[in-house]
Amino acid sequence: MEPAISKTRPPTLAQLRAFVAVVEHRHFRDAAAAIGMSQPALSGAVAALEESVGAQLVERTTRKVIITPLGERVAGHARGVLAELHRLTDEVEASRRPFTGPLHLGVIPTVAPYLLPVVLNLARDQYPDLDLHVHEERTPQLLDGLGSGRLDLLLLALPGGPGMVDIALYDEDFVLVTPPEHPLAGRADVPRDVLLDLDILLLEEGHCLRDQALDLCREVGAEPGATRAAGLSTLVQLVAGGLGVTLLPATALDVETGRSDRLAATRFAAPAPGRRIGLTHRPGSARTPEYQRFATSLREALAPLPVRLTG
Repeated sequence: MEPAISKTRPPTLAQLRAFVAVVEHRHFRDAAAAIGMSQPALSGAVAALEESVGAQLVERTTRKVIITPLGERVAGHARGVLAELHRLTDEVEASRRPFTGPLHLGVIPTVAPYLLPVVLNLARDQYPDLDLHVHEERTPQLLDGLGSGRLDLLLLALPGGPGMVDIALYDEDFVLVTPPEHPLAGRADVPRDVLLDLDILLLEEGHCLRDQALDLCREVGAEPGATRAAGLSTLVQLVAGGLGVTLLPATALDVETGRSDRLAATRFAAPAPGRRIGLTHRPGSARTPEYQRFATSLREALAPLPVRLTG
């Protein structure tokens, strides 16, 4: 006769919360205090979870709590379940009261320093009940965060990720930044093919602005330089030091060139190369009407910047 096989039972949310708290604090008393449970209730919830899954998840010693290898894996799944529940409740709450509750906004680094003052002022003045969280990350990380539900809305160069919904805000030109003694310094209406003879400095991989600059180089047959920079501030300092030239979005020009008197701007002839900036969100989101209204308000706030508004 074959031995009976124990069957796992679905854990409760209370059990998952208790277990995750123990994993994070490695101490039953501290874990109980963190989630507002009594220590006996928390200990009972963890024991009930172990019984429901039919396996030991925690080793209890007199000095410390040790999480078993299976327990570590279960904790990862538990965190995911609790995060999904949190997103579900946020979504429902937001649908009842627009522009309230948490909103996780992802912003690319080549936009954040120049637009965030506008975005934060807008949120403070028009949406005081919105709990805005800003995440500055590169485009691949932002799109992963949006797809996983970690982020709600992105501010980035369009188009966004496949299957996502884009809301265009504005178009902006790229400006060529050179040292002041460069032959092109301060000129206007220069053709794109001047890039053929220039040592063009780029951002490192992962920045969408790098990809856009590379596309422009390929278009005219130019070869970019080998030097890379982690951000625009470093990039313009390399230009000021005479290592080459670079492309800046128009919204970044005043801020970045204001850091040094060793920089000059050169404008391209129309139609100048550039990029489109907008918002991206998941399709079918209950907050879509909010995002549309937010985009309308944001366009109005961006009017003083050197951009061409869309929509």
